[in-house]
Amino acid sequence: MIASIKGVLIHKSPQYLIVDVHGIGYQVFTSLQSFYHLPEPKESVALHTYTHLREDTLQLYGFLTPVERETFLLLLGVSGIGPRSALNILSGLSVEDLVKAIREENLHKLTSVPGIGAKTAGRMALELKDKVGGLTVDIEGLKDHSSPDIQQQRIVEDAVSALVNLGYHRNQAKEAVKRVCGGDGINLTVEEIIRTSLKQLSR
Repeated sequence: MIASIKGVLIHKSPQYLIVDVHGIGYQVFTSLQSFYHLPEPKESVALHTYTHLREDTLQLYGFLTPVERETFLLLLGVSGIGPRSALNILSGLSVEDLVKAIREENLHKLTSVPGIGAKTAGRMALELKDKVGGLTVDIEGLKDHSSPDIQQQRIVEDAVSALVNLGYHRNQAKEAVKRVCGGDGINLTVEEIIRTSLKQLSR
């Protein structure tokens, strides 16, 4: 099992990453939570990974923090949740919000993640309520201490890039993000900006 990977990030998109380790490019799937804090391509990156082995393929899932990987593994233990669903959950909710929702059995919060229905949310709350207490939620390494203006600019750029990677023209993406951030959207997270922009683009 490949538990971690360190190398040069040579491809970065919401769909997958490619990390070059001594000339070998490893495809790694990651959550949006980790994606938005990754370095730029050609820079060094270190990820905590989970190796998913199936009959015909081997897939790597990588995370910037041990706690996100640990949460990912807990989610895999829930009946009906596979790697892709677990990744989707961690893309829609931060570890802190997920842990809080599970502890409080907040099914409304859990079902806010696309693809997670009431039954799956109920199983998560039931099966993980006593397990999430062991998680050490420490995301200091993910916090951006840059100025608010620079941080907001980076959030907008990340949102536009994500939409382009999803197939939208850059000008379309820019206009959608601009409309979202024109009002109170300036206080939204990247994930919220993308979700709201997608709703506008799909009209």
